[in-house]
Amino acid sequence: MKHYFQNLLSALLLIVLTIPALAGPIRIKDLVEFDGVRGNDLVGYGLVVGLNGTGDGIRNAPFTEEIMSNILERLGVNVTGEQFRPKNVAAVFVTASLPPFSRAGGQIDVTVSAIGDAKSLLGGTLIMTPLNAADGQIYAVAQGTIIAGGATVEGEAAAVTQGVPTSGIIPAGARVEREIDFDFATLDTMRLALREPDFTTAARIEAAINASYGRSVAVMLDSGTVRLDVVSTQARSPAHALGRIENILVEPERKARVVVDQRSGTIVMGEDVRISRVAVSQGNLTLRVEETPLVVQPNPFAEGETVIVPRTNAALEEEPGLGLAEVAPGTSLSEVIAGLNALGVSPRDMIDILKSIKAAGALHAEFVVR
Repeated sequence: MKHYFQNLLSALLLIVLTIPALAGPIRIKDLVEFDGVRGNDLVGYGLVVGLNGTGDGIRNAPFTEEIMSNILERLGVNVTGEQFRPKNVAAVFVTASLPPFSRAGGQIDVTVSAIGDAKSLLGGTLIMTPLNAADGQIYAVAQGTIIAGGATVEGEAAAVTQGVPTSGIIPAGARVEREIDFDFATLDTMRLALREPDFTTAARIEAAINASYGRSVAVMLDSGTVRLDVVSTQARSPAHALGRIENILVEPERKARVVVDQRSGTIVMGEDVRISRVAVSQGNLTLRVEETPLVVQPNPFAEGETVIVPRTNAALEEEPGLGLAEVAPGTSLSEVIAGLNALGVSPRDMIDILKSIKAAGALHAEFVVR
């Protein structure tokens, strides 16, 4: 019964995923990235305090003692030569992303992750931590109470952990102290980088922008780039030009692609996937080896010793699988999956069948295995 419901759920999932969706127009800002409009990664090294005995072991994480000494000395506490053995502090890495056009005084979210042997950051407080960008400059300072997404329960002989208690977030936990030096208003041309490069989609974006202005202001450079001439748009600034074109609707094209996840048995595919004429046969071979040793005892009052006689039972079984089946040319993959579901083929066996069809050159799509 359990396998029946698993196969039924998998069949329903695959049927839903293979229903041809009605293609619709998408906004340009959902298809491209605008040149210069990007975030910047920040990272810092700090200390979390206030943990309930779940912090770093100082002997196992000497860097925790070093940063704690530095912080105390900056606060005017002389700790030279002292020995620390606290269990309520932990050394952490603090990461964040500085959004484009962030201004000084703004607040951003940060992620805090333990780097020592701390067991949990639940309830801890991050001490003021500067966040640096790739150029080594400080762009934000983080501090606040950590919200951890896990929990740990321990006993003398067992422990149970749910989630990841050694990592957490601080919403609006960093304040921007320095702005990115970028004069966006002086740009004369801008590049629109497609998230999914495609010549047809790029040509449609070019045509849609030019049709909106009634003249040639956009040029497709390649499958992933469309150049916009800001001067030709006669807009007051590049921001005004992007504000006008980013909501223009374009119907994108996409490659035929099949994505499979072997760990979960998930199969996702597009509606444009096609299969040439091919024959498929699938079956399962099971080998069982069972050891049942026999102990032989000597007769009473007889000279001898106990002997263990090996006994091995080996069996080779072939479970009934998919017989030889032929797929007609031009058949969509959704139709093949529906047929395999009707035959009761499991998702993992489907993945093996799809791999074999791709290896035979009959699956006309990009095949991605995760």
